[in-house]
Amino acid sequence: QVQLVESGGGLVQPGGSLRLSCAASGIIFSFYGMGWYRQAPGKQRELVAAITSGGSTNYADSVKGRFTISRGNAKNTVYLEMNSLKPEDTAVYYCNADIRVVAGRFEHWGQGTQVTVSS
Repeated sequence: QVQLVESGGGLVQPGGSLRLSCAASGIIFSFYGMGWYRQAPGKQRELVAAITSGGSTNYADSVKGRFTISRGNAKNTVYLEMNSLKPEDTAVYYCNADIRVVAGRFEHWGQGTQVTVSS
């Protein structure tokens, strides 16, 4: 059974920092691309940051220079370091694991963790 468990969300003041973690089980973690998505109330889910199995990263323009995604394959964990947080970063953040093989594309989602940026 695949599980992605996010942690690290919470309430933070504008300009503050948070570090999200996503612990994966039930998959061969090092084979998967990992991503962080977010969904704000009334908005569509959007990609925040992603890291491939090889370690290449990409970011949404809105978070470039402020957020950093990384992965620890030994711990089956992906991280999202968020700095200089803004109120518009407020959303539920979801972890995603994605792999494309001959048989097709397979992806898994975590349950989400709330991040609220407010004074």
